[in-house]
Amino acid sequence: MANQPQSEQSIQINTGDEIVRGRYSNSLLVGHGPEEFILDWLLTSPSGTHLVSRVIVSPGHVRRIIDALTANLNQYEQKFGAVRVAEPGEHKMH
Repeated sequence: MANQPQSEQSIQINTGDEIVRGRYSNSLLVGHGPEEFILDWLLTSPSGTHLVSRVIVSPGHVRRIIDALTANLNQYEQKFGAVRVAEPGEHKMH
């Protein structure tokens, strides 16, 4: 998850088909204790809110995740333009 240097790093990741397909999440709850952060990825839909995945990580790993996401968001915005953040109340389901 660390920022990759100019030359591409390559790692082999083994997984099953179910995980490869991925999950969609449009909401996130974060909780923490002294030793871990709990990230609950949620899907809010007309049928209610559903837990998609729970990921538990150390505080140090949260810092690395934030740094990697910040770097990637900056790269994305340089290539595609600024990301518009929806205002509260704009997420209504129809």
